[in-house]
Amino acid sequence: MNHVAKRAVAHPATVLTRTGLIAVLAVLSGCTGADSASGDKARPPHEAISISPRDGARDIGPDDPVEVRVPDGRLQSVKVARIEDARRQEVPGRIARDGRSWKPAAGAARLSLAAKYRVDAVAVDGAGHRAARHTTFTTAVPEHRFIGYFTPENRSTVGTGMIVSVGFSRPVGNRRAVERAIRVTAEPPVEVVGHWFGDKRLDLRPATYWAPGTEVTVEVGLRDVEGAPGVYGSQDKTVSFAVGRSQTSLVDVAAHTMEVRRDGQLVSTVPITAGYAGKDTYNGKMVVSEMYDVTRMNGRTVGFGGEHAIKDVPHALRLTDSGTFLHGNYWSDRGVFGSSNVSHGCVGLRDVRGGGGDTPAGWFFDRTLVGDVIEVVNSRDKHVVAPDNGLGGWNLSWKRWTAGSALR
Repeated sequence: MNHVAKRAVAHPATVLTRTGLIAVLAVLSGCTGADSASGDKARPPHEAISISPRDGARDIGPDDPVEVRVPDGRLQSVKVARIEDARRQEVPGRIARDGRSWKPAAGAARLSLAAKYRVDAVAVDGAGHRAARHTTFTTAVPEHRFIGYFTPENRSTVGTGMIVSVGFSRPVGNRRAVERAIRVTAEPPVEVVGHWFGDKRLDLRPATYWAPGTEVTVEVGLRDVEGAPGVYGSQDKTVSFAVGRSQTSLVDVAAHTMEVRRDGQLVSTVPITAGYAGKDTYNGKMVVSEMYDVTRMNGRTVGFGGEHAIKDVPHALRLTDSGTFLHGNYWSDRGVFGSSNVSHGCVGLRDVRGGGGDTPAGWFFDRTLVGDVIEVVNSRDKHVVAPDNGLGGWNLSWKRWTAGSALR
């Protein structure tokens, strides 16, 4: 994929998650196959799922309306969830009898202040074809206060490559005080060090991948910590997650294969297709950060035009914030998998429309955890994925990583 494509993230368009948030016309980035125009001919008749508040909206009030609508077809599912402090709490709601709209249930609690919300909406047409929209919005943070938003989710089970990532609601000037107030410990014990990416993001990881079975605790003691002159933290929370089995995958773009290893042992070699010349896939280590049974990808967000819109991409695994995915591909000729590269920078595995459990994409999706590492090698792209593009921190040496800590 070209660099315009890879860095033009899901804009007022898409941001999906297995946990569920809020979005307006959510669209992922356009890394669909070169022949995706033909795959989009049978797209659902409705053109948009409209979600309010708009995608990426900030300073939303506690009584502002939340609504999801479709012009035709029907809503199959809607999930609206607060994910403040890595705790996912769903907003109760109901789909109208005609299937065209969703609203919070009568008497539902007001939106929380200083919180991030997500919406996952899936619609279906008369032929059973699904389309998805996903968005996020943030409610107002009281003046002179700041909070952190955490990845991964509390009480989740993740892959061995998971990086703890904290995004702050306001710029942090006193990085030393804030980093000291966020403590990550593990059992069995391992040193965990932070690395700042700008003034609103702190990532933390060990020197090497977590050992399977590790229990990780994140203690957040930000309450009354002065993050910037006159701006104080408002959180005292503890969250935790468990590290599951070890699985890493090596995508060889030149060989058109992906080797999947469990505990270091090769379990499968899967045929793939990757980015073609000029739309090459990034090299480097990428971490699965989101998983979607079905999602939407639209080339308009990266300047490809509408001919690359795929509304029902199955088995999609997000690898970067800028729009690199590993996903199922049902629209390309079966002969391209294992033999040629036809995508705009994503990694494609053979699939069927709607997603098949017995396809290569379905097989891999069912065996993947958020936090698994997928490394790409032998791409003609001379760039290694940036360490702040998604959870790309494993592309920094330990020396460079620790140099980004305010405590070193």
